[in-house]
Amino acid sequence: MKIFNAHIEKAEISTMPNVLFDGRIFVIDTIADTEKAVKALSKERIIGIDTETRPAFKKGVHYNVSLLQLSTADTCFLFRLCRTGIPDALIQLLENKEITKVGLSLHDDYQALKRRRAFTPGGFLDLQKHVSEFGIEEMSLQKIYAIVFGQRISKNQQLSNWDIDVLTDKQKLYAATDAWACLNIYNRLEQVKKGNVAC
Repeated sequence: MKIFNAHIEKAEISTMPNVLFDGRIFVIDTIADTEKAVKALSKERIIGIDTETRPAFKKGVHYNVSLLQLSTADTCFLFRLCRTGIPDALIQLLENKEITKVGLSLHDDYQALKRRRAFTPGGFLDLQKHVSEFGIEEMSLQKIYAIVFGQRISKNQQLSNWDIDVLTDKQKLYAATDAWACLNIYNRLEQVKKGNVAC
């Protein structure tokens, strides 16, 4: 199996073409829609996961996680936890060991989710640990994606207000891209492991 580069410089990433999720995006902000989305996601074996939290610019100010993104290869669901909390259906999915949830720095994500509602994480796979098997030592999603695909993920919306009444198109695309990118990286590494694609 070929090994990827361990590191990459920001200057190199800046020269790479930008990549964005080009599938369907559904914003979920009711309990009923949550249950429908979870039913669809429950048919998957592996999904990408990420969260967004409203940034706090004052010392001592903290916000609960606002958004949970769960993505398949072509569809991303944006769960507005600031509207729904974490319903039972979503808890069942997060605890389901049969569905692998691939993300980055997952300990931080599920600790943030637990502050909204306690649950026992099941089936989580952290890319930061996983990519080391392939020689990658970078920890950020942008750098890992650049190493694996030679493409750049924009982080422009990271510090936007995720509790806003209506998410902007740029926010939705940013959020969906991050969750999808995690799944995309995992799938590519699996192909490399099986010898189906060169790195």
